[in-house]
Amino acid sequence: MAQDDPTYFNEMLTGSDVRAAYENLGRWQAEMPADLRSLKQSEAEQLFRRVGITFAVYGEGGDPERLIPFDMFPRVFTSEEWRKLDRGIRQRAAALNAFLADVYDRREIIRAGVIPEHLVTHNEAFEKAVVGMRPPKNVWSHIVGIDLVRTGRDQFYVLEDNCRTPSGVSYMLQNREIMMRMFPQLFVENRIAPVDGYAGLLRKTLASVAPPKCEGDPNVVILTPGQFNSAYYEHSFLADLMGVELVEGQDLFVEGDFVWMKTTEGPQKVDVIYRRIDDAFLDPLCFRPDSMLGVPGLMNVYRSGGVSICSAPGAGVADDKAIYTFVPEMVRFYLGEAPILENVPTWQCAKRDDCKYVLENLSELVVKEVHGSGGYGMLVGPKADKATIELFRAKIEARPENYIAQPTLALSTVPTFVEEGVAPRHVDLRPYCLVGEKIELVPGGLTRVALKEGSLVVNSSQGGGVKDTWVLAE
Repeated sequence: MAQDDPTYFNEMLTGSDVRAAYENLGRWQAEMPADLRSLKQSEAEQLFRRVGITFAVYGEGGDPERLIPFDMFPRVFTSEEWRKLDRGIRQRAAALNAFLADVYDRREIIRAGVIPEHLVTHNEAFEKAVVGMRPPKNVWSHIVGIDLVRTGRDQFYVLEDNCRTPSGVSYMLQNREIMMRMFPQLFVENRIAPVDGYAGLLRKTLASVAPPKCEGDPNVVILTPGQFNSAYYEHSFLADLMGVELVEGQDLFVEGDFVWMKTTEGPQKVDVIYRRIDDAFLDPLCFRPDSMLGVPGLMNVYRSGGVSICSAPGAGVADDKAIYTFVPEMVRFYLGEAPILENVPTWQCAKRDDCKYVLENLSELVVKEVHGSGGYGMLVGPKADKATIELFRAKIEARPENYIAQPTLALSTVPTFVEEGVAPRHVDLRPYCLVGEKIELVPGGLTRVALKEGSLVVNSSQGGGVKDTWVLAE
């Protein structure tokens, strides 16, 4: 195995000793011939290609459909490590939903002076159209993706929250499927908690928030922007697993108090829409009038209790990176508990003193757009050249409220197959928390890995890959 950097926590090794959770994997890797590893890697790529596991990157020329890099060396959590993460993720998802219910109603957290009003009401993700609404079960964000990083044996930090339509769960499920197919013996030798119950839990969660006017078993659909969307594979994959229809806006229409789906047997009432399109495109009569992706009149039916939309319009205000800094306070305010998971220390450039510090230390910080995602609109100071740093300086000075900054964390590393053998690479983790009548969580999540040596950017659009994530059963 390639030499590790002692600056970073290696999740497999303590010095030269292999941690107990990785002992079987250490032997497996050491005994695997190089030609077999190459064969298996090729087999994995063929499997991904065969089932269509690609993602789209537009605006860069060439074929936008790319095969996501898959690394065969799993990441492992002990049951004890997972218990802490599980409790912290559930706690955070509950607090974020309480915040959303509050800011679209009484705004007690604002009146208490915990969060400045302008961060909410002037936020581009805040939807005035749903002020005063109460979604079924008062759940606003039904699928919460919480991005976590590890910096030490017991040190985990939340990097950001994703409360709208977090993507990537199809990779979590397919990573496991492919590993079980290629290395079945590993699953005999290691007691690994399953993740294949996710689709059933997702359908159960969506059904549990059926609208008041629903009679009988709710009819659930997934609303997709269509085949040219970067996550279209995931939309169709989840629809197949859940046994629900995948629809586009043109497949739905509003009549009376309900939303209907066109079928060869006539209109069929729709009760729950798991939407994978942005708020702005949901209903041209309420949001963007030029939208061809949504359903005219959808919001009127939603307001009247004729349909549920998951996640609720307006949920995005909770995953804004400026709001993120207040989530630990939300936990205290709404739940009366100490936060189990910590935030990364964050400077808000909208604050004069914070902005001054950031501008003076750009070469040492990670700077992010408040509404950015996918690794775009981001500066990694220690890895950036002078010209890039000066470009960001100008951007921050022009619109300081549009940026936050964080220290460059020493992200943990996990062994990864590279050309020369096995080497440590930096990782993060996105578990998927389902919120309905209950809060549900499968053991594991999507581990993203920065495949380039020294890189801290794990996003697939920026050259990152994915790994299977194991939680060892007790």
